[in-house]
Amino acid sequence: MTDREVLSECPPSAKLVYKVLEHDGELTQQELAEATMLSPRTVRHALSDLDEEGLIDQRVYLADARQKIYSLQDAEAEADVDAAAV
Repeated sequence: MTDREVLSECPPSAKLVYKVLEHDGELTQQELAEATMLSPRTVRHALSDLDEEGLIDQRVYLADARQKIYSLQDAEAEADVDAAAV
């Protein structure tokens, strides 16, 4: 299944968060809430959905270790996995 197929099954809030990450790159949860104008709780739920589907990466935000920074999965890594599955 491609990212687009998986994303089509996600709720609208997760699709919006995905698109903002696609456009803006790496963002914290707070930055995503500001960019999407969604509540922090809705952003948390959307990030959880995207993480369960394997569409995003998260890591510690070095500027503030209490936070995480989110980004989309590396497209090259997905292409390698798809090629290996064939």
